Amino acid sequence: MAMTTDKLRNIGLVGQRGSGKTTLAEAMAFSAGVTNRLGRTEDGTTVSDYTEEEKARQTSLNLSLLHCSWKNNKVNILDLPGHMDFIGDVMSGLAVADAAGVVINASSGVEVGTLQYFHHVEKDNKPAIFVINRLDKENTDFAINLSSMQEAFGSKVIPVQLPIGKAENFSGIVDLIKMKAITFDEKGKQTEGDIPSDISAEAESAREKMVESIAESNDDLLEKFFDQGSLSDDEIGSGLKKGIASGSIYPVLLSAATSNLGASAILDFVVEYLPSPAEVASVKAKSDSSDEEVEISCSSGDSAAVYVFKTISEQHVGDLSLVKVFAGKLSSGLDVVNVQKGSERIGQIYEINGKERKEADGANAGDIVALVKLKDTHTGNSLCAKDRRVILPEPDYPEPVMDMTIRPKSKGDDEKMGLGLNKINETDPTFRVVQDPALKQTLLFGQGDAQIDLIVEKLKSRFSVEVELDRPRIPYRETVKGKCEIQGKYKKQSGGRGQYGDCWLRIEPLERGGGFEFADQVKGGVIPGKFIPSVEKGVVEAMHEGVLCGAPVVDTKVVVYFGSYHAVDSSDMAFKVAASMGFKDGYVKAKPVILEPIYEIAVMVPDDYTGDVMGDISSRRGKIIGMDPLGKMQRVRASVPQSELYKYSVDLRSITQGQGVYSRTFSRYEETPHEISLKLQEEYKASKQTESQ
Repeated sequence: MAMTTDKLRNIGLVGQRGSGKTTLAEAMAFSAGVTNRLGRTEDGTTVSDYTEEEKARQTSLNLSLLHCSWKNNKVNILDLPGHMDFIGDVMSGLAVADAAGVVINASSGVEVGTLQYFHHVEKDNKPAIFVINRLDKENTDFAINLSSMQEAFGSKVIPVQLPIGKAENFSGIVDLIKMKAITFDEKGKQTEGDIPSDISAEAESAREKMVESIAESNDDLLEKFFDQGSLSDDEIGSGLKKGIASGSIYPVLLSAATSNLGASAILDFVVEYLPSPAEVASVKAKSDSSDEEVEISCSSGDSAAVYVFKTISEQHVGDLSLVKVFAGKLSSGLDVVNVQKGSERIGQIYEINGKERKEADGANAGDIVALVKLKDTHTGNSLCAKDRRVILPEPDYPEPVMDMTIRPKSKGDDEKMGLGLNKINETDPTFRVVQDPALKQTLLFGQGDAQIDLIVEKLKSRFSVEVELDRPRIPYRETVKGKCEIQGKYKKQSGGRGQYGDCWLRIEPLERGGGFEFADQVKGGVIPGKFIPSVEKGVVEAMHEGVLCGAPVVDTKVVVYFGSYHAVDSSDMAFKVAASMGFKDGYVKAKPVILEPIYEIAVMVPDDYTGDVMGDISSRRGKIIGMDPLGKMQRVRASVPQSELYKYSVDLRSITQGQGVYSRTFSRYEETPHEISLKLQEEYKASKQTESQ
């Protein structure tokens, strides 16, 4: 039977790569009896890292869904990638999770990726718990980790557990809510006992701080706490649950997932204190027929509203659509509308654990399940009842930070490459493929080299297309800095009717970003009005390719103000040619310059690497805009020419030992420095000479 909404819990595990999210998900599944052995990422035996690419790299590359039954509740666990190149799957998973589990590697503390992912948790207003994992590794220290977490995320970070033992001697936890010591056997089974005497005083002090934080999160509880100096167990429990739901408390739990220490206690906490889908805020959707906002409450009694948050494409099986039921019920045979595409019928419904699937009777509001054999449904689509056509919100995916030219090794494989890229894009919307006819290249924009490498690997293994990657050509532009008046005259007589066009043009600069402006200031009919559009067409055609580096001309105003015509020989073609000739002659005299695209970047780095990163940005002709301290991290903001950002994400990781990440957005065009302009002009002249040979 499908689990009712109040018995569902949806948690997304996020954190820096290497924090142990997959191992923690594995330990939770093992403790709940989903598997009969505790898998290891090193051996490629975990439930959630099941693709060949993940096994080969020993790391998560995709969102993976697991579920387990725990104390009469169904817990859906979303194991989300830690590599920033796969941020799209993290955001897709958080979009359907009702709470986040932020996993910290006890050996490393708060890392750049942790801050990046927590930013998305906060932005989405998700309740969150922190899990300090790998506490059984040498040189780990709970107190140091807690201090760095509170420095990074504030006083809302409150431990609800303490460790028993340190580093290799970590053997259990103290539950500060029950004030009991808990130890675990290899299957995760718990044994409660008294708190060891050597940490009892520390436990009492930590509990007092926890109770104070719970009281401070609620005015009624705070008043009672001031009056009586304490809270009842029921008040502590209900206050903690409300504090987590409101985002005023971030509880800290502990684990050593590889040894299955703490996973079952985390499951206890999830079902006891994290909100069910019915207890979270309603989702704001948009009406299909207008921009009107529609609130969707998580109720099985309403009409269906289902969001497709991930498409998994499997060879020989077809597409598998992972969905969250935001409202209504799903059942096999139900007719729905894909608001973005057309009608669909729900076929088989599955509950899945990694690649393993089991058919389900249906799904109630709040549940996360998988659908197969949908006709034309992809990531980001909304499936709704016919009387409820709404578009459910999609994540605001980040802009790509890396671009490469992509082309097939075999000339006849262009179509196969295009089809393969489109198919992969249906499962991962965070990369873009852009045809650039002006520069005669196909551009692949991605989140980093790991994502692009994976795309190339999939093209070869799944679509039998081998491709080559290369440095992309930069979309330079040309413009003028001076003014010029020039005559464009075209006169041709070769028997019969001739060709005659004569126009005087004024060429002048526009402010940056002004584009192109054409003005007709002809007086006295010296050029008939019917030929003026042809003058403009001639100018526009001439602007397609500047004389310095062959780039389009922008930010330029052209005025036609004088000329002459012939009653018989003048024509649209003659004036078009005359204008083109005139512009090309005048453009050279109007002080032309090359413009280059400038991007604004935000680089997140640990304090220790700030100087190195800033020095590297300066070496790339970058200008530092500002710095924002974030605990032990710095966000460096700068503007950098696009030509200097080729494979910057790779270089940044090298400079920061894998701890730096960055984002970028296009800002503007600026004049290219003289020495670079000369180099570009020489390259352009050489290419034209090669073409003419």
